[in-house]
Amino acid sequence: MRRSPTRMIPVLASLICLASPAAAASCGNTATGFEAWKADFAKVARKAGVKRRGLEALAQAQYATRTIAADRNQKSFRYTLEKFLQVRGAETIVAQARRRKAANPNYYATLERQYGVPAGILLAIHGMETAFGNFMGDSPVVSAIVTLAYDCRRSEFFIPHALGALTLVDQGSITAATLGARHGELGHTQFLPGNALTYGVDATGDGQVDFYNLTDALASTANFLRAKGWKPGRGYAPGQPNFRVIEQWNAASVYQQSIALMAARIDGN
Repeated sequence: MRRSPTRMIPVLASLICLASPAAAASCGNTATGFEAWKADFAKVARKAGVKRRGLEALAQAQYATRTIAADRNQKSFRYTLEKFLQVRGAETIVAQARRRKAANPNYYATLERQYGVPAGILLAIHGMETAFGNFMGDSPVVSAIVTLAYDCRRSEFFIPHALGALTLVDQGSITAATLGARHGELGHTQFLPGNALTYGVDATGDGQVDFYNLTDALASTANFLRAKGWKPGRGYAPGQPNFRVIEQWNAASVYQQSIALMAARIDGN
């Protein structure tokens, strides 16, 4: 596996600074006003460096009612750890992950040598997020993330990711029609677009970061974790040094604990 430069554009913080006025201007909680907001947001996008293809994708974005419904109804993160593991199919994930690791040990060993992240963590995330790529989402990424940027509930959080998605369109990593999760996450491990933009790795060496390619996706995931402070060879159970890095991947405590538990079983710890 060949590692290429990890950053596709300068730091995402610059997008946050450019976007913040739009976040306060005209967000909304219904489809009313969405088209007018998009027109205003196009000006912000241009200032952030978004070009023709990205702006066209913004213009085509539709208000994503299913995304808003999902954002208002995230019940699984309120489950107990035991219930969450059961609902998310932890036993199946661990069993399949062990088979995948055994079938291709050199691949996962190479990732660990390059990034310091063990197979168990990457496989647990891959299994949890998309059932190892079997379902990577049914919602247009651009429409979903632009809708969340417009929605008043968490506009400031999602605006940089919307700009990231439009930039990914410009760069050819996704299109306006690319499908992902309800919150705009994309690829095998469900990167939010701004994180995909910042931490994406062209591990195949074909000149394009493709999050729907397993090699690029897992290298990008490992790169994200390393950049967030992963310490090779250190523990990742709650209270251990690398658990705080798992927290950077997903903010839900029950998710974090689940990844750590499944990873330990996959790695045989």
